[in-house]
Amino acid sequence: MIPYTDNLEHLLDELSRIDQVIMTYLETVRADNSEPIEFMGLYISEGEIQNLQKLPVFQGSFKALPDEKRKELEAIRKNINSKMAASLKQGTQLRFHTLVEMFGLDTFETDVLLIGLAPELDLKYEKIYSYLQNDVTRKRPGIDLVMNLLCPTMEAKLRSRTYFSLSSSLLKNKLIHLTGDGQNGQLPLISSFIKVDERIIGFLLGSDQPDRKVRELSHLVNPESSFDDLILPADLKGRLKDMIIWHIQNSSPLKFLFSGVNGSGKTSAAKAACRIAGMDMLVVDTKSLFKDTSSQASETAALILREALLQNSALYLENFDALLEDQGALTFRESETQIRSLIQVLMAFPNWLFIAGTKPLERSEGLKEELMNNGFIHFSFPLPSYPLRKQLWENALEGYNVAFNVDTNILASKFQLTGGRIKDAVLTAHTFAKLKDPSNPVLSMEDLYEGCRLQSNQKISSLAIKIDPHYTWKDIVLPKDTKSQLKEVCGFIRYRGKVYSDWGFEKKLSLGKGLNVLFSGPSGTGKTMAAEIVANVVDLDIYKIDLSNVVSKYIGETEKNLEKIFNEAQSSNAILFFDEADSLFGKRSEVKDAHDRYANIEIAYLLQKMEEHVGTVILASNFRKNIDDAFLRRLHFTIEFPLPDDMSREMIWKGMFPAETPLGDDVDFSFLSKFRFTGGNIKNIALAAAFLAAGSSGIVGMEHLIKATKRELQKIGKLFTEADFGEYSRWIKQSGEKDNV
Repeated sequence: MIPYTDNLEHLLDELSRIDQVIMTYLETVRADNSEPIEFMGLYISEGEIQNLQKLPVFQGSFKALPDEKRKELEAIRKNINSKMAASLKQGTQLRFHTLVEMFGLDTFETDVLLIGLAPELDLKYEKIYSYLQNDVTRKRPGIDLVMNLLCPTMEAKLRSRTYFSLSSSLLKNKLIHLTGDGQNGQLPLISSFIKVDERIIGFLLGSDQPDRKVRELSHLVNPESSFDDLILPADLKGRLKDMIIWHIQNSSPLKFLFSGVNGSGKTSAAKAACRIAGMDMLVVDTKSLFKDTSSQASETAALILREALLQNSALYLENFDALLEDQGALTFRESETQIRSLIQVLMAFPNWLFIAGTKPLERSEGLKEELMNNGFIHFSFPLPSYPLRKQLWENALEGYNVAFNVDTNILASKFQLTGGRIKDAVLTAHTFAKLKDPSNPVLSMEDLYEGCRLQSNQKISSLAIKIDPHYTWKDIVLPKDTKSQLKEVCGFIRYRGKVYSDWGFEKKLSLGKGLNVLFSGPSGTGKTMAAEIVANVVDLDIYKIDLSNVVSKYIGETEKNLEKIFNEAQSSNAILFFDEADSLFGKRSEVKDAHDRYANIEIAYLLQKMEEHVGTVILASNFRKNIDDAFLRRLHFTIEFPLPDDMSREMIWKGMFPAETPLGDDVDFSFLSKFRFTGGNIKNIALAAAFLAAGSSGIVGMEHLIKATKRELQKIGKLFTEADFGEYSRWIKQSGEKDNV
């Protein structure tokens, strides 16, 4: 037995066999036909009606092939199968056989495909099919014709209708389509035509080009990374690899449920698994898949599963949990229903399957349980620890020209980035470096910092205000001990990775690995400025939380807002700054009604999120005594911002005016410092005086400062007398005013 040399030789042999079936049936029809051939299909003659009257009940147009010819055709099929077996033994790829095996097609279904394929490759069959169906417009094989060609008896023909149901292998897997009015119930089913899907035709002819709709939503990956390349926690990496090897050895396909933030290694792990299994991976954006209507999404999902089978690849569905997020007019229940339908389709997928999300079906434990009950194995991918982040940075920077001061220890400690985002940060930094020196780009710490910030999650800004920190140590006047504590806070942020990871302190802590700081003191004493300075010194973004958007009168909404803030701050690597925090972090009250109970629940929830958070949280309060004791116990630093004394106020006054501001010789900072103002008040007075001067003499003098001081005292409700202004009292007198204002 001479085997086939290639795929097309085998396919042509199969088509030659089906051609004999068609030609034999053509001869049978022609032998029984008494009507003039030139008018066939154009009108219904009296003779044709008389012939139909003579046929047995339900016999219709059925004409079985002669038994001798059937036996001859069966012998040809056996010969083809023998040659095919010899070819497969030699390792020749025969796509028609692959398709038949892949979708479990029997001989009837195989021949349906070939009958439908014939006019796609040779237009002569359009004329033959028109003749056989007695209609010049019916150029595609109808179901009735297919049944007549393949069924030996009328009983077999009636039974074969199941091959064209929506649940049949041919239709369910989109191998063929039914066209014409028979498919939608307007006419009998057997009036429908069959059309082989274009992707199937391409596959049989050797093409690997996916369907257009599939290309829009997916891409095929040839995995190159191995498990040795993965930078994951050792226990996760070991468990995953052992399970994969065991299933490969037992020829058992795996179904995984991967959860973890973007860039945490889910896709890389799936690629490494597929490399061990020796298969490609079809990556699909599930969220984009369900942008269509439910029926369109189901159709596209079927095409994607078919493509994965045709490519003999694993299937990786990313963003799976995004289906349960807000989808405009689509309700949560409708989303959940869509996912359940998709899960049922996925259950039939015979290859390796990966479902990945940032929070797998967190809002629907029922769906998660359904996946687990259907054999899915869950793996959680955590944020990389400090040692892993350091390793990820070192790997990502390989091959780049890096400045001498680039320190991966600081980068790993300061930015809680995943491996994927670290790679993106380096690429972004390289772009910045090329803009500075296209011929010899050198990555600096500044470039890498900016790259890291751009990878950070910016969604937090919907509930917060991003502050652009520009203050430095020289801009703030504080007691020496207060400033020392602030510098200790900066050191905590800088060296957190070294202490917790390198020195092993993280083994002693299960929670509380973040940094929680309280700034307390009267309004205007420098708490916000200090928070900006800390952010500026450690090169981190800082977000001021808008409490009016966080606290809600609706039960449960405050917790949702807080969860969003902390989750997004985690990926943004930003400092959270809660100003006037006592309004949210205040003491828990005695429960007198439902409102009190839920207010206490909010506080308890906030305590939990602060303990879980690994970033930096700064709370600012005007009244430390109003802060709940439970919060105080969880704080790493409590820094008091006192009212400035005379000497401090004079320093604040002197440092308040920019060098460009024209100051008069009569300005007496020593006198001004006698007024018991905070730094915030002094800033207001200096700015107001500048505007007064701009509208008059053009030089900021004592007159403008005294008038601005008077306005500030009036604004904050402090009484004063003419004597308080001493020799400058003339400038607070206005026409018609009394001395005591």
